[in-house]
Amino acid sequence: MGTAEKPIVISGPSGVGKGTLISMLMEEFPSMFGFSVSHTTRAPRGMEKDTIHYHFTERSVMEKEIKDGKFLEFAPVHGNLYGTSIEAVEVVADAGKRCILDIDVQGARSVRDSSLDAIFIFICPPSMEELEKRLRARGTEAEGQILKRLRNAEAEIEEGKSSNIFDHISHNDKLEECYNNLKVVLYQGCFHAIEFCKCDEILILCRKSWD
Repeated sequence: MGTAEKPIVISGPSGVGKGTLISMLMEEFPSMFGFSVSHTTRAPRGMEKDTIHYHFTERSVMEKEIKDGKFLEFAPVHGNLYGTSIEAVEVVADAGKRCILDIDVQGARSVRDSSLDAIFIFICPPSMEELEKRLRARGTEAEGQILKRLRNAEAEIEEGKSSNIFDHISHNDKLEECYNNLKVVLYQGCFHAIEFCKCDEILILCRKSWD
């Protein structure tokens, strides 16, 4: 799978800001990181596009591919199937980039139990109240779906904090601070020579080293 460095598994409850953090990382370092596009049987939301945000597929098709051993991990989430195909990870790695996987806690456990040597990061919300605000602000789900996601979030946060799945846990209270902390964590598993700067008592990576 090429000469890319360790893949990065980022997990956390729905609405915690995983997608935003990943987008910031991809925008700042487009030549270093590549996103593994997951599969799902749910319908697209809003402006989501097939093969960019997810591989949207039929349940019967995904179940057959799972049976054929084409998936690194998969799990039922909120009534739909989600999963990461082996091919999706290989495409990123063969391009010489570090692969980012945005998956739920169940999926992270499966990857941890697999042969893939990765860095596992769990993102927590500052509070359940704030998480509910963020979910409602998206405006993409009905009330019942929001309540289901909040119930699942409590279990995910408990497992994320108490299990031995994750190497690092970060709280997304202030987005920029959380993002800078994420870059520091990724530096620890990176072979690039990177300078450090002290700014507002937060260690941040000098961008010029990753350009």
